[in-house]
Amino acid sequence: MLSPKLNIEGVHNTLVNGIRNFVDKIGAKGVVLGLSGGIDSAVVAALAVEALGSNRVYGFMMPSEFSTSHSIKDAVDLAENLKMGYKIIPIAKMFNDYTEALADVFGPDNKWNVAEENLQARIRGTLLMAYSNKFGYLLLNTSNKSELSTGYGTLYGDLAGAAMVIADLYKCEVYELAHYLNRNGVVIPENTITKAPSAELREGQKDSDSLPDYSILDPLLYALNEGGQTPEQLIEAGYNKADVERIVSLRRGAAFKVAQIPPIFNVSEKPLVYKEKCLL
Repeated sequence: MLSPKLNIEGVHNTLVNGIRNFVDKIGAKGVVLGLSGGIDSAVVAALAVEALGSNRVYGFMMPSEFSTSHSIKDAVDLAENLKMGYKIIPIAKMFNDYTEALADVFGPDNKWNVAEENLQARIRGTLLMAYSNKFGYLLLNTSNKSELSTGYGTLYGDLAGAAMVIADLYKCEVYELAHYLNRNGVVIPENTITKAPSAELREGQKDSDSLPDYSILDPLLYALNEGGQTPEQLIEAGYNKADVERIVSLRRGAAFKVAQIPPIFNVSEKPLVYKEKCLL
């Protein structure tokens, strides 16, 4: 944990109890979430199964043409480790249908950009919400605090959900929680923990294409957010000026997204939304 006031066992227990109380208070049958094969969705799924039991947790794998075979395998291995139900629904045809429908709007000289990437995320969000509505399962969001702080997420896509489970944990803390969840045996596949994070929304994409390395990003975000330090103070303390300025710019650009996120499970002293918007 970046904060000396947090411990991994306490965070784990808070989140498990929080999911259980939230779902039962609303009276939902269970929860659904997207399983990408990545660390964030794996941690949220494992917490949900602990909170509710495997029979009340359902996962969707929604591969596109950019999804790697190992990501699909990691997601399936996770679901089977957790003994939870899951369904694989490829989205390549749906995505192609959308892009064909938009061809005249985008024009003959259209070049791939964030619009095509976000379209994939929104297709996935639509499928998850359809399941949620049809069967009375709440959609659990899997975004973390590092992503939210920098705007690395798609409104009405992977930022959708009834609640955000790990939105008050930085990426490095999510990894720490993953290791804790594996303390008594492998729940989260080793490859999920060790591979480079990627949204897989274009060929060969990695998080590091859009963000500083998390080993640089997370301490700086913590210093700016929880630490209340100014960019000038961080630069004076020896942090790389270009990194600081880039992160400050990303945070500023992310503000409108943070204003629209679902309620989060609060485990820190300073979540990204006002206290009254937090669940815990």
